[in-house]
Amino acid sequence: MAGSESAPADAQILLAFALDLERGYMLAHADDDIGERPNFEVLVAERARGVPIAYLVGHAWFYGRPFEVTSDVLVPRPETEHLIEAALDELRGVKKTGGVVVDVGTGSGAIAVTLARELPDLRIFATEISEAALAVAQRNVAFHAVAERCSLLHGDLLEPLEGRVQADCIVANLPYVPTADIPSAPNPVAFEPRIAVDGGRDGLGPYRRLLAQVPRVATPGASLFLEAAPATIEPLAKLIEGAFPNALITIGEDYAGCDRYIQVSLAR
Repeated sequence: MAGSESAPADAQILLAFALDLERGYMLAHADDDIGERPNFEVLVAERARGVPIAYLVGHAWFYGRPFEVTSDVLVPRPETEHLIEAALDELRGVKKTGGVVVDVGTGSGAIAVTLARELPDLRIFATEISEAALAVAQRNVAFHAVAERCSLLHGDLLEPLEGRVQADCIVANLPYVPTADIPSAPNPVAFEPRIAVDGGRDGLGPYRRLLAQVPRVATPGASLFLEAAPATIEPLAKLIEGAFPNALITIGEDYAGCDRYIQVSLAR
C-alpha cells in the first residue's frame, strides 16, 4: 500500500472495517474466502493516496479509548499521551485533582475527555475555533459520558474564558508545524485540517498568542503543558522564559526520546 509504512497492518484494519469485523477475528481467519469487497478496494485506494487510516475507519484510539475522528480534526497521536501523563502526575502531586483544567484547541476532544475520565472530580473547559471540530468533540464528550464536567466553548485559544474561568492547569497541543514544512501527499499530515497543523512562519505563531492570554486565565502557581515539534521546543522554551521569567520550565520527551512537550510551573 503505497504511502503507508505499515501496509499489512493497514490492510487488516481496513478489511475488518469493510467486513464490519473485529481485527482479531480477521487475524484468526486469515485464510477464509471473503469474496469481492468493492468497499475494501476503495478504502485501500484512499489509503494508498495517503489518507490517514483514522479518517477511513472513522475513529482513532488514544490513551486506551476510541474517539470519533473526521477530516475536520487532527488525528490523536500516541506522542500526546506523554502530555496527558505529565498533566495527571502534576495534578495528583499538587492535590488539584478536583481543580479546573483548560484544553486549548481541543479538536476531537481527546485530551479533554481523557483528563476527565482519568480524574472524575476534575472540571474541564475546552476551546476550539473550528465549529466543525467542536461538533466532533461534542460527540466524543457525550460518548464518554463526561458532558457534565466538560464544557466546550467556541472561540480562539483562551478568549472564550477570559473573565469567566481561573484555571489551575492549561493544556495545549496547538498547530506547530512551520508553514514551509507542511508536507504534501501522500504524507498523511497533508490530509489533516490546515488550521490544526499550520503554526506559521516558525511554527510558534499560535503559542505566542496563547502565552499573551495566559495571565488573564491562569491562577497563581498554575501549570502549563504545551506540545510542540522537537525542532521548536527550544525556541518555545525561550518564548516562555520571556513571558514568565520566574516560571519553572521542564522539557519532556516522547516515546522516541525526542523533545515533545514543555511543562511550566508559573510563579505564585
